[in-house]
Amino acid sequence: MKHIYKALRTRLKGIRRKFFLLAVAALLVNGCGGSEEEFDLNRNIREAYIDAQEAVEVGNYRKAIGTFEALQARFPFSQFATQIQLELSYAYYKDSRPEQAIDAADTFIRENPTHSRVDYAMYIKGLAYFESGQSFLERLFRKDINKRPPRDGELAFSTLSRMVERYPASPYAADAQQRLVYLKNRLASYENEVAQFYLEREAYIAALNRAKTAIEVYQGADSGAESLRIIIRAYEGLGMNKLANDTRRVLEKNFSNTHNNPIVYN
Repeated sequence: MKHIYKALRTRLKGIRRKFFLLAVAALLVNGCGGSEEEFDLNRNIREAYIDAQEAVEVGNYRKAIGTFEALQARFPFSQFATQIQLELSYAYYKDSRPEQAIDAADTFIRENPTHSRVDYAMYIKGLAYFESGQSFLERLFRKDINKRPPRDGELAFSTLSRMVERYPASPYAADAQQRLVYLKNRLASYENEVAQFYLEREAYIAALNRAKTAIEVYQGADSGAESLRIIIRAYEGLGMNKLANDTRRVLEKNFSNTHNNPIVYN
């Protein structure tokens, strides 16, 4: 899954640059009307806005955040205000401030429910949850993250799923879909790890419930065969041999190359 994670970062950078250019162009056009006093004010705001955007482009997120926050506080009703909310959400996300990124995205969605860029706000919110679920130590030392609680992975999965369902034609949908594949595999694997923990202790109902969650909620995950093997063992432990045999037939039909693999306890 690591190559998927790296590719997602590269794709996001390209998408971000495209929409940065479109946003600046639109704001420059919209700010050219009105009286001379309004034009001067808009020009000053635009200059600060573009300066902050350039800071984002070179990775100076703290400078960008400071400028955006100042503009937002001083000109809360300017034509730039709505766009600045989105820019702040992204800058917070890139500056590793997921809680603030999520708050900014939620504020935008709440105050602008019919805005044409709600999909982007939901996308950034999903990314913030996604990144906060990947701890620095896990990435640095490449620890087995399947054994660790998914933290905000479930929230990332639900947020990005809603975004794709509501906005399937969004330019961010393809990237979100790739992240959902990663999250689905991650979350299903964790459910199986917990289920195996319960199997070791003969807590068969708990094991059964966690393995069923892995299959039903995260359909199509790579660990589907393992989930079914856990279910079989749990049914056998409960003396429900008919259900165990039924599940075994499902396993053999759908995973003919893997059904003989044993469950491995760690």
